[in-house]
Amino acid sequence: MRTLRLALIASARYPIVQPFAGGMEAHTWSLASELRNRGHSVEVFAGAGSDPALGVTELGDPPLRMSAAAVTDSSMLPRRWVEEHHAYLALMMRLAEPPHGFDVVHNNSLHYLPIAMARTLSAPLVTTLHTPPTPWMESAIQASRNCSVTFAAVSAFTAAAWRHLVPNSRIVHNGVNIDRWMPGPGGGPVVWAGRLVPEKGVPLAIRAARESGHPLRVAGPIADPDYFDAEVRPLLTDDIDYVGHLDNTDLATLFGEASATLVTPCWDEPYGLVVAESLACGTPVCGFARGALPELVTEDCARLVDSGDVSALARAIGETTILSRAKAREHAVSTCSHIAMIDGYEQMYTELAA
Repeated sequence: MRTLRLALIASARYPIVQPFAGGMEAHTWSLASELRNRGHSVEVFAGAGSDPALGVTELGDPPLRMSAAAVTDSSMLPRRWVEEHHAYLALMMRLAEPPHGFDVVHNNSLHYLPIAMARTLSAPLVTTLHTPPTPWMESAIQASRNCSVTFAAVSAFTAAAWRHLVPNSRIVHNGVNIDRWMPGPGGGPVVWAGRLVPEKGVPLAIRAARESGHPLRVAGPIADPDYFDAEVRPLLTDDIDYVGHLDNTDLATLFGEASATLVTPCWDEPYGLVVAESLACGTPVCGFARGALPELVTEDCARLVDSGDVSALARAIGETTILSRAKAREHAVSTCSHIAMIDGYEQMYTELAA
């Protein structure tokens, strides 16, 4: 296969470094690392503080300098919004200047400017749809009568959500490195992992675990301290333990020792990387049948209940813990591996660069 020079555009807000802020950051890190392992040249444009091993070019360089008059102008938006806008504007203008030498530019951010300015590039632009539709991205797609961007969606569910504007997005499921997320012995407390924010539903997981009589370990970044203090901390006990924000190695150990992983989205999750990580570690999933989750699992490796039904979830936990750990791992290897993900993107890049 042809060796390519690729640009990956990531988040300006969150660095690509472990422990990752979320699934998008983990996805970009894995994508960049594995593409390089296959011999491609990859330049990553991401937020300050990213993993030095990725050789990141920081977004926001040159930095925005605003005069006192601009800062106090009545039309001034929040400074963070303006700085993020400046970071992507500067990047897209830089990429539009010849010769940048990239065969393909892959936008993994949620910002609208890479889409809106795709026509300024001499290289084709791929954008991965990581979320349900957002107003800014919808505006960017509609700004041109014939949007020149090639879109990939992380799930069939997400592709369907965008179909009114993106009728032909390719589906490339997210994947995890199955050589790093290895099976463990299981048999321990059930686990919940993810960002501790309202839409992830950790209080529902805690209530279900308590109702079922299973101890629970909660892991993830506290993205909203007020929410954590008000809604999560009061529910913690000796059997319901918050273990912190773990890097991949420690999180893999946690999954591998767990008897099941609870997945409790209170919104339409576009993918859910925690599902792939858990299954790769041999740990079956018990969760709400919402968003993309039903397309990621089978009866061999998961039990799903109606969204928000805590009692049904509690009843399903025991049944989930006795599912085959070997079949959970097999399902991850065949459907959730980084190899399948990289194959999908590599094929797309090669077609576009031809």
